[in-house]
Amino acid sequence: MNKELFEALEIIEKERGIKKEVLLEKITKAMEVAVEKDLGIEGNVSVLIDTEKQNFAVSVVKTVVEEVYDPDTEITLEEAKKIKPRIKLGAEVGVPLKTKDFGYIAIGAAKNVIRQGIKEAEKAQLFEDMQGKNHEIVTGVVQRISEKSGAAILQIGSNEFVLPKDEQIPGENIAVGDHVKVYVVDVISTDRGPRIMLSRTHPGFVSRMFEIEVPEIYDGTVEIKAISREAGARTKIAVWSKDENVDPIGACIGTKRSRIDNIINQLNGEKIDIIKYSEDPAEFIRAALSPSAVTNVEILAEPPKSCRVTVPDEQLSLAIGAKGQNARLAVRLTGYNIDIHPESGYFGE
Repeated sequence: MNKELFEALEIIEKERGIKKEVLLEKITKAMEVAVEKDLGIEGNVSVLIDTEKQNFAVSVVKTVVEEVYDPDTEITLEEAKKIKPRIKLGAEVGVPLKTKDFGYIAIGAAKNVIRQGIKEAEKAQLFEDMQGKNHEIVTGVVQRISEKSGAAILQIGSNEFVLPKDEQIPGENIAVGDHVKVYVVDVISTDRGPRIMLSRTHPGFVSRMFEIEVPEIYDGTVEIKAISREAGARTKIAVWSKDENVDPIGACIGTKRSRIDNIINQLNGEKIDIIKYSEDPAEFIRAALSPSAVTNVEILAEPPKSCRVTVPDEQLSLAIGAKGQNARLAVRLTGYNIDIHPESGYFGE
């Protein structure tokens, strides 16, 4: 029985990636509960597992007394010395139990609890593994696509996770067998196990892509100060360098656009505006409204943070963008409400 147990643990560790030590901890507690229930005692059972010898010993912990009133928790000094010759009154001693003493009920209960313990260990291991990947990019292989919801089922490691349809980049076609990069938005522990939230639309996905592609961002020479995104359409990202000799925008674009093009390809052709961050709000807002030209930025005193921006008449549509997208992304990027006006003051139709 011992040999089979440890062989099973080795297989589970290899096939499911669950650490043997985690399983042994669960099994120890499971056996203690099962034996306590069968013997009708509580808190007195001790299970010790020797991984080197591949065996386990179960005992009932009893207090050494002169006269026994409760045989479930007490033992005479004479009987205790048969187990531990130098034992003294008042000390505790483990009275070994043989497997046959557990009873079939206890063994059956132990199997059930051990089975449950393995499930819990799997969940705990999954939570621990994915928590280490929180706010990072991981790659999954598409196993299937839900016909009903359009969600993609990805295999990441030895587990399957769901990439919901609304977390996929609009317009992209994900097929079975594709290797897909996703951003781990959050890892939450629930009663049913860890809940892993994956996304390709989250701004953090773009931010991490730049860290991967741009060494200057990875090593901290260039910093991403802010990012706003409408997945599948456009992203604005504000960058800054602590080194005056490093051009943060050039670093992000790369030689012959090599770095930025790699990121755009991963984003299904999404447009990316890289702007230089400035601690001067007016300069930052001016840059955020690119590619339009801005003639004046007036920071307003009244809260919340807001400003009045003037642009050339012919640049008004460009500043606002299709369906207000350019202005909307600039607002999110800067944190300012932006009121855009043409130089003539006439908005036309």
